[in-house]
Amino acid sequence: MDGNVEGVVLAAGLASRSGAFKMTLPLGDKTVIERSIEGMYGIVSRILVVVGWQAERIQRALAPYGKVEIVLNREFRAGMFSSVKAGLARVRAPHFFLLPGDCPLIGPDIYARLLAVPGDIVVPTFEGKRGHPTLFRSALIPEILSEPDDSTLRCYIDRKGYAALEVEQDGILYDMDTPEDYQAICARLHVPACHGGRPSPSKEEDSHG
Repeated sequence: MDGNVEGVVLAAGLASRSGAFKMTLPLGDKTVIERSIEGMYGIVSRILVVVGWQAERIQRALAPYGKVEIVLNREFRAGMFSSVKAGLARVRAPHFFLLPGDCPLIGPDIYARLLAVPGDIVVPTFEGKRGHPTLFRSALIPEILSEPDDSTLRCYIDRKGYAALEVEQDGILYDMDTPEDYQAICARLHVPACHGGRPSPSKEEDSHG
């Protein structure tokens, strides 16, 4: 565990395209949100999970995880950047990882490798495509919080610049926006899909839920 780094996980969105409440869909014996936090769990000192829609369901799913602190974003309908700001306002460590809550295929090695790369912002890539999570130096937080509410984190990163870490695991590209994405992730994990979630990686312009 590294006391110099925390995690911010975004799980407040409506997930209107997924056909179900994706954060608590099963992936084997765990939920999507549990699988998403477990890759960073042994590395960070604290995980701030930003919730909004269906907040109670996420709280119940994560109750056994002592490092998790729930951050309620009452303005989640204003868009995902409101959740980014709600989470970042609570960060105390010198660095933090930012991860959408629907990215359950990222293992601990990715987090460890990102920490070894110097830079204010470090992004993993697979075959040149940007993925998740992103590592930030917390000194940037005041600047991010001062961004317009209709901005996006992707716009900020593009403007600021970043260091890229090329990795061999394409799981950094997978998020879960549609029933087909859910089925694809279930197939990757060799677990059955439930009815309601219904194969291909999904790439969004900015998927920081």
